[in-house]
Amino acid sequence: MIKIADRVRNLPPYVFATVEKRIAAQKAKGVDVISLGIGSPDLEPPRFIIDELYRSALERSTHGYAGYYGTPALRRAIATYYRNRFGVELDPNTEVRPLIGSKEGLANMALAFIDKGDIALAPDPGYPTYSMGAVMAGGEAYAMPLREENGYLPDFEAIPGDVLKRATILWLDYPNNPTGAAAPLEFLQQAVDFAREHDLLICYDNPYCDLTFDGYVAPSILEIPGAKDVAVEFNSLSKTYNMAGWRVGMVVGNAQAIEALTVVKTNIDSGIFQPIQDAAVVALTGDQSWIAERNLIYQRRRDIILNWLPTLGMTAQPPKGALYVWAKVPAGVNCEQFALDVLEKAGVWMTPGTAFGEQGDGYLRLSLCVPEERLKEAGERLSRI
Repeated sequence: MIKIADRVRNLPPYVFATVEKRIAAQKAKGVDVISLGIGSPDLEPPRFIIDELYRSALERSTHGYAGYYGTPALRRAIATYYRNRFGVELDPNTEVRPLIGSKEGLANMALAFIDKGDIALAPDPGYPTYSMGAVMAGGEAYAMPLREENGYLPDFEAIPGDVLKRATILWLDYPNNPTGAAAPLEFLQQAVDFAREHDLLICYDNPYCDLTFDGYVAPSILEIPGAKDVAVEFNSLSKTYNMAGWRVGMVVGNAQAIEALTVVKTNIDSGIFQPIQDAAVVALTGDQSWIAERNLIYQRRRDIILNWLPTLGMTAQPPKGALYVWAKVPAGVNCEQFALDVLEKAGVWMTPGTAFGEQGDGYLRLSLCVPEERLKEAGERLSRI
């Protein structure tokens, strides 16, 4: 019998891959499933981005290996975006590295900074890759509870001292997935001070910074003075530019941390397809005015969901950003069973909060990546159960 590595045997299946199988099983029965499960943008990128992909793909010279470090043009475009968007200055050569989508960077970061016995401090509820990356690297993840009464911000003072002695990475992400919560600059300053005090590297995941509602403008942690001494920030074109399937993202900030991640990546991948990099340059440096109108589409979808949640006895705070509504199920109700019942009775899927950690118990995450007419239909179906 072949031997499978312990790191794989002990790792739970990726939750959203499991969700896709569950939805597929219902569809095989003939059920017209409305899935509010995964945050994959259903809107297309602007035509000028697609046109650049096509133009570049027609060039004979763009189909070989594109290099390990990203094209100089893309690194400069990322630095320009950060200057224009956040007022943050970055060296394109040492403080910027393109990624094959930010998710691979999140996972590979653990290989660069987690040894056996080390701990990654990860939010709970939180994006599963933060914790799973640490486990795959042979380390551990310590769950920092995010509670509604604290604005879904972690309490750094509650982390035990013995945990802090072994911790190397602190994961944060705002606008937050799954809760949609925002973090004030005062909290980001506190995080930078905390990281400096305990020799931690902040890994700040910021893919929803340009997906915000009601006039809210999300910051970068690199806006905090001295943040580059202790932090890197991950970002992505997946959400902002509706380019999820293109797999292009970035990590910026602390040069030493980026070099360590680059050592891992150069041993694992061979870079991003150049036409995608060329299109990313156009996306980052071209017209940004369409983003505000796009965000209004998501905001209308958010409000549709908020309007029909009470028919299920559920409540939610309007999120300031990201692509989700974090909804509380009725008291005493098991969120996983609730989600399964809704799928069976109404053909509507909502992700149980426990998919994001123990603190997600009692909640469901509902994605905004569904057209308005389907969201209204979901509400109508749910009102009949």
